[in-house]
Amino acid sequence: MNDVIAVLAKSEIFRDLEETTLALVAEGARRRAGTKGEVLFKAGDARRTLFIVVEGDVAIQIQDGDATETLVVLGPGQAVGEAGLLEAGTHSADGIVARDGELLEIPLDDARTRLESDAKAAMAVMAAVGHLMVRRLQYARSRRAGWDHIYGPGETRTEHDLLGYREVPDEARYGVQTLRAVENFPITGIRIAHFPALIRALAMVKQAAARANRQMGILPEPIAAAIDTACDEILAGQWHGHFVVDVMQGGAGTSTNMNANEVIANRALEILGHPLGAYEHCHPNNHVNLSQSTNDVYPTALKLATVFEQEDLVEAIRELVDALREKAVEFQDVLKMGRTQLQDAVPMTVGQEFEAFAVTTSEDCTRLERSAQLMLEINLGGTAIGTGINADPRYQALAVEALREISGLDLVPAENLIEATADTGAFVHFSGVLKRIAVKLSKICNDLRLLSSGPRCGFGEINLPPLQPGSSIMPGKVNPVIPEVVNQVAFQVIGNDLSITMASEAGQLQLNVMEPVIGFNIFESMSMLTAAARTLTSRCIKGITVNADRCRDLVEHSIGLVTAVVPVIGYERATDVAKEAMTTGRSVREILVSAGDLTEDQVNEMLSPEAMTAPRRVTPS
Repeated sequence: MNDVIAVLAKSEIFRDLEETTLALVAEGARRRAGTKGEVLFKAGDARRTLFIVVEGDVAIQIQDGDATETLVVLGPGQAVGEAGLLEAGTHSADGIVARDGELLEIPLDDARTRLESDAKAAMAVMAAVGHLMVRRLQYARSRRAGWDHIYGPGETRTEHDLLGYREVPDEARYGVQTLRAVENFPITGIRIAHFPALIRALAMVKQAAARANRQMGILPEPIAAAIDTACDEILAGQWHGHFVVDVMQGGAGTSTNMNANEVIANRALEILGHPLGAYEHCHPNNHVNLSQSTNDVYPTALKLATVFEQEDLVEAIRELVDALREKAVEFQDVLKMGRTQLQDAVPMTVGQEFEAFAVTTSEDCTRLERSAQLMLEINLGGTAIGTGINADPRYQALAVEALREISGLDLVPAENLIEATADTGAFVHFSGVLKRIAVKLSKICNDLRLLSSGPRCGFGEINLPPLQPGSSIMPGKVNPVIPEVVNQVAFQVIGNDLSITMASEAGQLQLNVMEPVIGFNIFESMSMLTAAARTLTSRCIKGITVNADRCRDLVEHSIGLVTAVVPVIGYERATDVAKEAMTTGRSVREILVSAGDLTEDQVNEMLSPEAMTAPRRVTPS
């Protein structure tokens, strides 16, 4: 019992409560192992258990369409399922063990019953839960606008910078410079935490710098170790919600860099046993940013994050390719009419059409991976403009090597750091590949919309999965909503590419200050394309069916069939047959046989699917 009370007393939710109150909560609690991947609860499950993380991590996740979004990662001392202390209810998200460790498990029904017998204790617990839930809202990782409208608990601490003193929320791991950036840039409502790969990349850069500085003997061992641990926690998913600056910002990324410096410094202070904001023990600039500048940290982090994000996009595209290939096999024997310029051309199979979709889509996986290789050249160590001012001559090699080890990427230092600090050409090239992917996906979706048009008065060759009613006035109408949304994603990505191009061109002298909008548009394009590809795969391609009879009927009544007999009857006679078919409405097959141009057996052979959908040797009569 005393062991359990000791754990509760150190937890974020119960640490300020009296021991008698803790005893009411602790009765019946037990400590147990938590295994990575273990599901503690699912959204919709009844709230039966309160968990306190003793060791390891627990991720709180929601399902966002076909993807999973992590709202927050909770580490040692943090509570999971605390709302169950207020009411039974059900969970609104999933709780998953993210890293092996130990959990304190508290049955909620029993805890609520015991608290009902002590009004003072119940009020104290309710206040603690409310306080915690407000903080969770404030520092959740998910994208949301209006950060400044979330009501905090009210406690503050005083911090200062060159512009003076400000009050910072007491629970915040960020500091005064981040606070000013939040106030100065209420632009998109999208915080940098919306892109977890960027937060992880920033932590990697800071961790590599700390290790290099420690190795050179210029960063004290205890501070270096605390920074290293703080970065490890961020890499595990913790504290992302404290990266609160808007992705669109002036200052060439300085606000993002300082947000990272302050969060890491404050978490390091906690690890060292000091209060938040006690920067004399671990300073955001003097220690976390040692040997660095925004101008080498930020672009390096953007490049790492781009590489990480493209891995998800490549995986999503490959899943789409697999689905298209499955349909190509499924429809390989269904004959249909091919079209050029929206006019009848020559026959093909539906399978060939879908295989072509698969091939054109698969090509860009390789192009994307090759383009990402450009991101492996980094300017870390160049500091302000590439001259390496304020960095030890040994620093660049040590920092780059440490970053290679941490990231697992084959990073190389730029040959000319001054050039690399000013140049953003790699992002322009990479964005061009994203635009190419968007254009191809949009073209495929245009085709799907045409092929499924109807159902009675259009092409009607394939059926897309019916997902929702399509009209508020026309009963029975179902729209191709998934191809439509993918089209719109493509338009946005194409526009983002133009923004990236303009921003890259706008660089002046030794720095491109427009890198925040470059990063924002790169990440948004990848995020949207990844979601669009997965949505197209799961909610459209996999559910497509074909109307084989409709396809065959269109082939049989198409004038384009006459092309197949040109090698035998000649172009001029074929033209006459086509004209007669158009004028009379008779089929090409019927005209050829009745006019004696070909026997019925010859027509059947020449107009067979095998003859019309692949090359073959032809012997003119």
